Amino acid sequence: MRSKRILAVLLSVALAAPPGAFAQSRAAPSTSLALNMQSAEPPLESGPVDTFADPILPPDIAKGVFGVYGGAQSRLSGTSGGTAGWRAPIVTQQLPDLGNGGSGSLTPQAERKLGERVMRELRRDPDYLDDWLVRDYLNSVAAKLAAAASALYIGGYRPDFDLFAIRDTQINAFSLPGGFIGVNTGLIVTTQTESELASVLGHEMGHVLQRHISRMITTGERSGYAALAGLLFGILAGVLAHSGDLGSAIAIGGQAYAVDNQLRFSRSAEHEADRVGFLLLAGAGYDPYAMTTFFGRLDRAAMNDTGIPAYARTHPLTGERIADMEDRARRAPYRQPHQAPEYGFVRARARLLQDRSRSEYADEISRLRSEIEDRTAVNIAANWYGIAYGQMLLERYDDAAASLVSTRAAFADSERGEGAPMRSSPSLDVLAADIARRAGRADEAARLADFAQKRWPQSNAAIDMHIQTLLTLKRFADAQALALKETRAQPDQPAWWLYLAQASAGSGDALTQHRALAEKFALEGAWPSAIRQLKEARDLKSIGYYDLATVDARLHEMESRYKEERLDEKS
Repeated sequence: MRSKRILAVLLSVALAAPPGAFAQSRAAPSTSLALNMQSAEPPLESGPVDTFADPILPPDIAKGVFGVYGGAQSRLSGTSGGTAGWRAPIVTQQLPDLGNGGSGSLTPQAERKLGERVMRELRRDPDYLDDWLVRDYLNSVAAKLAAAASALYIGGYRPDFDLFAIRDTQINAFSLPGGFIGVNTGLIVTTQTESELASVLGHEMGHVLQRHISRMITTGERSGYAALAGLLFGILAGVLAHSGDLGSAIAIGGQAYAVDNQLRFSRSAEHEADRVGFLLLAGAGYDPYAMTTFFGRLDRAAMNDTGIPAYARTHPLTGERIADMEDRARRAPYRQPHQAPEYGFVRARARLLQDRSRSEYADEISRLRSEIEDRTAVNIAANWYGIAYGQMLLERYDDAAASLVSTRAAFADSERGEGAPMRSSPSLDVLAADIARRAGRADEAARLADFAQKRWPQSNAAIDMHIQTLLTLKRFADAQALALKETRAQPDQPAWWLYLAQASAGSGDALTQHRALAEKFALEGAWPSAIRQLKEARDLKSIGYYDLATVDARLHEMESRYKEERLDEKS
């Protein structure tokens, strides 16, 4: 990733516009031509309250864990996503007074647009993990936390959270504008329970829900224009270092303008994110003590000779913060926390994904096997899964299939011990299809991939594996139909457009191939390539009148967007 190119992209968002262009009172929602962006919710309304109302929570959200905290009244109007049918009374929260979360200079639309521009560059980084099983799992945890936020009307707006993993052994996570949250593999591996992982994700979501980036710009001593430029420098530095979030971005980027004030704000923002994160953690049914346990462990590690963990550097862990977490955990009623089986499998997968070479894969397999033999493995089924995944990466397909059988047996024993019927998980079923596909067992791979998608219809990993298998078997018509369905359901995912282009090329549908590639390139910000694809589609002799008009309209949109971004960069 070239830092100059990223810097030009980031700064263009701020520097191309006159001061105040992002002001919420004047800015109109920007329309992304490549993405179907979520419309912003009305701003947060705050005011004093005299009474406390016990929240009415949706299914699977723990009741009675919020206590009597007092504080300011918060409410969101409107609905979003899968929580459209939920209604709840106002819940009071005692949070640091950092102002109205919806009053920032940066609109939710502009914040999302900025995050998308940063994500374009991140996806090109070789350490960006485009692994659907990990992404699906992280986003499933985020969905539970977001459901708790929605039920309690926490936050100034409801972003579309998009979590992704970074191949990095450092223990860290970071939030970007617009609801994008990065999670290092080192963090996933270091956590010991799903609740610990959820506590970190809840903290990062607290930054986003409370709109700390927008607040930082609003409270800056200088103009919002200068503050936004400084913030972009910080985001750039944090992303390039694979260790930044809001706090570190402010600390690094704010040096150009009143760094001391920004650091004070950062500490307050961290304290607020802790409290919001606790509400989300407890409300989603996770162990409220997990936040204290994990952050305390990091704090102790920071005092050792091994060096300060990255998360402790970018999120300064003060005694006051940890004491506040402990106090809130003690006041929360006890509830048996749940832990999804997928947590152990994804954690084991992350251990392998941190490695890069065959020798490292072999070493990790040995460690996983030793933990089983020494009876130190926390989750035997997960260890066997990691062994199977590593053996597949080493192209030892028969061994991988045998280890997967051991995984299922250990998983069945653990499930039976808890009195639950044996089922499966997306990780197990997708890996079974992947092993068969890579081993060249075509018929078995097709059967397993189809079965995995039917069993887990909401799993992007299962859909991805099914499409890959169909392409491998040259069943292009089936692959095209499935990819087309996914592009309509999730038009902001480049992978589905690429699969649609590949399947269309195999089936001889040149028009759909060019249009799909154009959308993929547009999502990646490669406007010249996207425009070229549409021009080639327009020049096809077989194109009909209706398709020609559609292509021309889309071409005009992309050319306008490309011109706009070029002007930004020149400025």
